[in-house]
Amino acid sequence: MMDALRTNRPTLETLRHMPVRDVIALPAEHLALLQTDAREALDAAKRMQDWIEAAIALRYEQRAVGARSAAGKDTGTVRFKDDAVEIVVDLPKKVEWDQARLAALSEQIRAGGEDPSQYVEVSFKVSERAYTSWPERIRQAFEPARTVRTGRATYRLAIPSETALRDGQQGTGITNTQGGR
Repeated sequence: MMDALRTNRPTLETLRHMPVRDVIALPAEHLALLQTDAREALDAAKRMQDWIEAAIALRYEQRAVGARSAAGKDTGTVRFKDDAVEIVVDLPKKVEWDQARLAALSEQIRAGGEDPSQYVEVSFKVSERAYTSWPERIRQAFEPARTVRTGRATYRLAIPSETALRDGQQGTGITNTQGGR
């Protein structure tokens, strides 16, 4: 039965041209298999993109370093030509600050009679795990400052394997498929 499901179903290419109402009407097993196919195709495309990007980086890295050096900068965007193709290479700057040192500097600024908010921004974070373990009175005090937003729902479709179906097993022999939306 599983082989019939695998061969008697739309491909990703035919699915692309189907109205959504027809896709919704497909058997759940077909949706599960298509979900797996789509995930595998996406993974393969990502691996191919990574391979191509690595080749491009190897080809142009030294020219980008030279262009950046000629421009007198360590980061940022440089442009150069390779025949008719313009190559744009961006090396972003990622700055990290030592939080303990910033706190100490803020205290020194405050002790010197100045307002540290003129120099640094302060933000507060609360671990959700810590929040849920706090005593009720503390949680209630923080509740007005807390907003809960949801993420994107994911749906996991699982097809019991033929062995599990034959043996009447529940919860074992599952062929997993997983995807977003």
